[in-house]
Amino acid sequence: MFFNETKLKGAYVIDIEPHQDKRGFFARTFCLDEFAANSLEHRIVQCNISYNKEKGTIRGMHYQIAPHEESKLVSCARGHIFDVVIDLRVNSATYCQWTAVELSEENLKMLYIPKGFAHGFQTLEDDSVVYYQMMASYYPESSRGVRWNDPAIGIEWPLVPSVISEKDRQYPDFIL
Repeated sequence: MFFNETKLKGAYVIDIEPHQDKRGFFARTFCLDEFAANSLEHRIVQCNISYNKEKGTIRGMHYQIAPHEESKLVSCARGHIFDVVIDLRVNSATYCQWTAVELSEENLKMLYIPKGFAHGFQTLEDDSVVYYQMMASYYPESSRGVRWNDPAIGIEWPLVPSVISEKDRQYPDFIL
């Protein structure tokens, strides 16, 4: 695996190393030792999957507050997504900045998202499947969000949104 830090300190794009033969390929997508060597949280406690029927669907921007902050490793098992993170760490040099990476079944990239970041994505193809490996359990009482189109953040989504949940539409303006 190759760990490439994004412009937001602590968030990494991870490229896997597929070993191919006539059957297809095999690749390691997680290794405790490699994550630890890169100082990334590496205790997976929960795995989630998100199936998204329609191109243009937006999910996010979600995070959990202390004491239940969560790190996660996200990949796209089918289809293609525009995966976005926002640095919400108040003392960070990149506070309230966002970055995005395209994840797809073709490029096999993963995104490691540290504690203190909001996360969301937009599907770029119908029937996209997103896989999450979570380093913390989900606590509904600690769940929060930043609205997908909050002007204080200014995410530049690649497509006009087609589907967004009511919950994600109704997050209040983020106050800097």
